[in-house]
Amino acid sequence: MTEPTVDVPREAAPPPRTAFWRSRDTLWLIIPALAGVVLGVLWWVLAPGGLNVLSGNPELANPSNPGSWLPRDLVLAAIMVAAGCVVGLALDGKLNGAGTGRRFGLALAGGAVGAAVSWAVGLLAAQLWGTAPDPALGPEYGFTLRSYAVLLLWPCATAFVTFILGLFGVLSRKPVK
Repeated sequence: MTEPTVDVPREAAPPPRTAFWRSRDTLWLIIPALAGVVLGVLWWVLAPGGLNVLSGNPELANPSNPGSWLPRDLVLAAIMVAAGCVVGLALDGKLNGAGTGRRFGLALAGGAVGAAVSWAVGLLAAQLWGTAPDPALGPEYGFTLRSYAVLLLWPCATAFVTFILGLFGVLSRKPVK
């Protein structure tokens, strides 16, 4: 008596990983970090207490003025949200296939690194090109960030845009009949 044979299909082996693919995925970490340099200088140029290009109000040009603290933080917040939206839009369509989680994680980490770099570069630009703060007032009265939660807006905006685009992608699929 013979036993029935069962043909079990083999799983296809994943393609071998090369250094090219790993380095290509790490661009989601490297490019936002490099963009953080540009965005940090942009923050100092636009924000009150820096060059104050956005408001143009001479009262807000002094970094020691407490009235300039909230607008300065809001300028960086707007820059972080815009950068997160750009990364989220660039990530759309790249979250299919192998390495999806790695690309998304690297994009979020890149946003966090880019936010920290932009903050540090903005502070450095203020030290290099800005007016020196009054030492009698203390170090907290210079060009600085008051709300550190602003630094979380870049990765949060990336995650939100990715979620919304993924949701629209799922909802726009035609049902299978």
